[in-house]
Amino acid sequence: MDPVTVTATVARPREEVFEYLADIANHAEFTDHFLKDFRLTREQSYGRGAGARYRLSMPLNRFPWADATIVEFDPPYRLVEAGRAGKFNRIKVTTEYRLYEGAGDTTRIELTSETEPALISDKLLERLGARGWVKRQNRRALRRLRAILEDGELRGRRATLAR
Repeated sequence: MDPVTVTATVARPREEVFEYLADIANHAEFTDHFLKDFRLTREQSYGRGAGARYRLSMPLNRFPWADATIVEFDPPYRLVEAGRAGKFNRIKVTTEYRLYEGAGDTTRIELTSETEPALISDKLLERLGARGWVKRQNRRALRRLRAILEDGELRGRRATLAR
């Protein structure tokens, strides 16, 4: 799937937003509307190497499990997660958060998601609406992230270690 980018502005300093995003355990709070059973892959949930495994709640998805690991960590500007999804983990998944300083103490968050399907069958399934679905879910995730950081709302459960 070609890159899908969504943006949102948060009334918090960039450093504070980055610190929140750099802890992958926090991602369960603002993505739990489409990422279920979020579990950490190691004890350290902050910074490069921190990872999680989760179930993607996507329509018509027969192989919902995916994982993500923070592979690039450039405080307070950029955070990149790489992982795999689908049958036999054959679909490469990349998620990038870019943070830009806005007017006053605001931060503009740019979230880009991209997948690289391995087989033609995977590409066909993506063309059945995955791009629009991902864009809607990411847009909602950024709205929820804004609510958490600005108002302290939606403080749900943080991810825990898998058993």
